[in-house]
Amino acid sequence: MGKDADDKARLDRLTLLADAEAALASTLNLLDGLRRACRVLTGRLGDWCVVDLLDECGRLERAVVVHRTPEALIPGGHEGPLPPVPEDADGPLPRVLRGAGPLLIAPMSPPSLAVNPLHARQLELFEQLAAHSAVITPLRARREVLGALTVARTDPGHPFTEDDLPLVEDLVRGLAVQVDNARLYQQTQRIAERFQRALLPELPQVRDLQIAARYASAQTVAQVGGDWYDAFVLPRGNTALVIGDVTGHDLQAAIDMSALRNMLRGIAVDRQEPPGEVLRRLDIASHTLQHEATATCIYALVKDPPEKSGPWGLHHSCAGHLPPLLTTAEGDTRYLETGAGLLIGLDPGHQRPTAIDELPPYSTVLLYTDGLIERRAESLDRGFARLRQHTAALSREPLDVFCDELLGGLAADSTDDAALLALRPAPAH
Repeated sequence: MGKDADDKARLDRLTLLADAEAALASTLNLLDGLRRACRVLTGRLGDWCVVDLLDECGRLERAVVVHRTPEALIPGGHEGPLPPVPEDADGPLPRVLRGAGPLLIAPMSPPSLAVNPLHARQLELFEQLAAHSAVITPLRARREVLGALTVARTDPGHPFTEDDLPLVEDLVRGLAVQVDNARLYQQTQRIAERFQRALLPELPQVRDLQIAARYASAQTVAQVGGDWYDAFVLPRGNTALVIGDVTGHDLQAAIDMSALRNMLRGIAVDRQEPPGEVLRRLDIASHTLQHEATATCIYALVKDPPEKSGPWGLHHSCAGHLPPLLTTAEGDTRYLETGAGLLIGLDPGHQRPTAIDELPPYSTVLLYTDGLIERRAESLDRGFARLRQHTAALSREPLDVFCDELLGGLAADSTDDAALLALRPAPAH
């Protein structure tokens, strides 16, 4: 009978460890994962659980508080910034954050006996949530303390003891590794997004032309991608618009994207030829210098009307990219599907056409990448139709509002990067 009880205790221990780690790993959002893990602990180990986290600058925040009885918590009343960790490390929580532990806390001291502000906040929490005993354990990974986990019991008849410390230590060891992994993921995501945005250009100021652009990184990956846009004024005065997407979502895609963007800028400024010819030269250059890179791209020139009272002209060529969308001030929409050709990188000998479309005053030309319209298990036609409906409804909005609403309404739940570049001409003077 004793052996059976020991076997059951070991099984329960392993199950608790596995379930807590699985709860944390079930989401890429660190705080959501910690809440799920704490729910496992409050259901089977203690009555309430707290996670305090240190940031890169050493600031401490009470990130998660979970109680077996949620009604016992004051909404938003326990989480938030905490006092600095004192250098002398007096008090259980400061000691743990300096690397000690796990520590058994029993019996509890009143807040009036606190030795520093951080200790006082911890004792106040014990008092508010009626803790009778608790274990505080450092979240340690790669020889660095990331924070502390506190699990408490309120029943005087069932307190934590020294025998519980190895279990809590094993439990927190696995959680700490996953916290560290989640932080590394978030750091990588922030770095990737900053790197991506650093590659985006400053838009030119052009008389009688409004130009706006937006970029949103995918929320489900921590990688740079190949989406880009560009706009610049050529020596002869024409305004160039570019949007493209290099195949892939990794560092190589970002490198290829940057190289293509710079090659296209150089060719466009040097040659000042029709867009189809510029893309043909880009394809040759890409095939020569980047043998395996493939990309979609639109290169367009906005030209002054031949007569000052006439419409602007959009000269454009498309290399496998989604077609530009023209929306008039009255809300009429149509895709500019002429001028289409193969992706960059497939056939450098491919002859690329140039299409010419008139731009009515105050109409909006939208160039965009597939993250704005594509959805899993949905036809591309439906995405095209949805985009037309949105641009028609926004046709009279200021261009910045037009772009913000499109991005917020269409790219919020996208699993891919989304970039858009919009142009709106006024009557030429």
